[in-house]
Amino acid sequence: MKKKVLIVDDSLYMRTLIKDALEEGGYEIVGQAANGEEAIDLAFELQPDIITLDNILPDMIGTDILKVYKDDGLPSKVFMISAVGQDSVIDEGMGLGAEDYIVKPFTSEQLVQALAKA
Repeated sequence: MKKKVLIVDDSLYMRTLIKDALEEGGYEIVGQAANGEEAIDLAFELQPDIITLDNILPDMIGTDILKVYKDDGLPSKVFMISAVGQDSVIDEGMGLGAEDYIVKPFTSEQLVQALAKA
């Protein structure tokens, strides 16, 4: 059975890149969100196995969304994906329960390999 993925990124280009890489890697994309509000609504509605979560969104910060997921008991595994690669931000995301923190730019192979660990 294919793992279901929700992609959260404000960039349509980035969502498409992630979608193409993951579909090639055997994942099923069940939803896409361009902002934090959609990310929260869709995550609880769709209950995906995996969420790829950008850290910088127009209305919220990814780590704040991650807190909502964890506080409300969402069972999805969350992978942070961001151009922000400072250790403090990575540590915060990992400390909040992210499975991994992938820094942009990345290759399709790096993305699929990271998610395969889940």
